[in-house]
Amino acid sequence: MKANNIFVRIIKDRVFKGAAVVFSVLSILPLLFILLYIVKNGIAVINWQFLTELPKPVGEIGGGIANALVGTGILILIACLFSIPLGVAAGIYLSEHRTGKLAYAVRLSAEVLHGIPSIVIGIIAYIWLVVPMGMFSALSGGIALGIMMLPVIVRTTEETLKLVPGTLKEAALALGVPYYKTILKVILPAGLSGVLTGILLSIARIAGETAPLLFTAFGSPFMDVNILKPVNSMPLLIFNYATSPYPEWHALAWGASFVLVVFVLTLNILAKVISRK
Repeated sequence: MKANNIFVRIIKDRVFKGAAVVFSVLSILPLLFILLYIVKNGIAVINWQFLTELPKPVGEIGGGIANALVGTGILILIACLFSIPLGVAAGIYLSEHRTGKLAYAVRLSAEVLHGIPSIVIGIIAYIWLVVPMGMFSALSGGIALGIMMLPVIVRTTEETLKLVPGTLKEAALALGVPYYKTILKVILPAGLSGVLTGILLSIARIAGETAPLLFTAFGSPFMDVNILKPVNSMPLLIFNYATSPYPEWHALAWGASFVLVVFVLTLNILAKVISRK
């Protein structure tokens, strides 16, 4: 009787492990199918001209996404300049002051902001920035994306710095190091890998956002590095070209999708590598 019970338990254990493996594989299949489909349709149009030329008018063969690549870089740079200092500072504050009304309010705000739909953030940025400025611009688009980056950076910075041993801080203060130098030169460098991981993940999150840019950056077929003017981006280009009736533009949209997916995957892989160190 005892041997039968052990045999049944072994069978149940193996069945459970097999089911876990099967469901794990099934969860990966959608991602693999999406990646294969994008690679199949997008890699065919990738060449040097595609990456360095501007889009051509309808009916002309060729053209590229150079303006979208530059515009995406400008938007991400503005978003980083806006969100990284604020996010890291808020994360440091929350890690140092884990209780209190202000800490609770900041932590709650970050959690709520993380759940706000991107299109709502785009509308808010339109009301706060585009309407007063009287024009669409890269600046308003970058700030909208920066708002989306904030909660990720705040929470990852807070959780990372909480893992730093308190003895490091105590040792630095005992040696007479000022509090601000202790934070900037001891605590923050000790958790740098986690902070960088959060920054990379937040960039990966906003790299493919389209909705906020429809209300802010708007898009442009020209090459423009003026942050007070409309700029194009890869998500906007994909949206506009994929919804057009022209096969040439569909091909460019697939190529831009391939470039964007490679960029996001690279950021996620870098984040994984950095987080392990």
